[in-house]
Amino acid sequence: MNIVSIEGIKVFAFHGCIDVESRVGRHYLVNVHVETDFKKAAEKDDLSKTIDYAVINDIVREEMAIPSKLIEAVAQRIISRIKNEFEVVFGVEVKIKKMSPPIPGDAESVSVTIKE
Repeated sequence: MNIVSIEGIKVFAFHGCIDVESRVGRHYLVNVHVETDFKKAAEKDDLSKTIDYAVINDIVREEMAIPSKLIEAVAQRIISRIKNEFEVVFGVEVKIKKMSPPIPGDAESVSVTIKE
């Protein structure tokens, strides 16, 4: 099994249960890891036989552009899209990190990770 990863996708989006989050927005970092088999791609030097990380980046940006109350919902949508887009996906892990969350105290970030 092989893994294609794209990490630190920087996005500004409008997610959250608090009204100010949906109006003002926040910075997010997204990491995606896709388990696949890219042996044929490596042997043939053929992008069509592996996971195209440019497509993953597009999926993340498109799903992050849809406002949601929970980043859990966004992560789940990203996973569903990746599974539908590519034929050979054995597993997907998505981590969404919300920077400077509006919570009491001084927290750098909060995050969710879903692995399927």
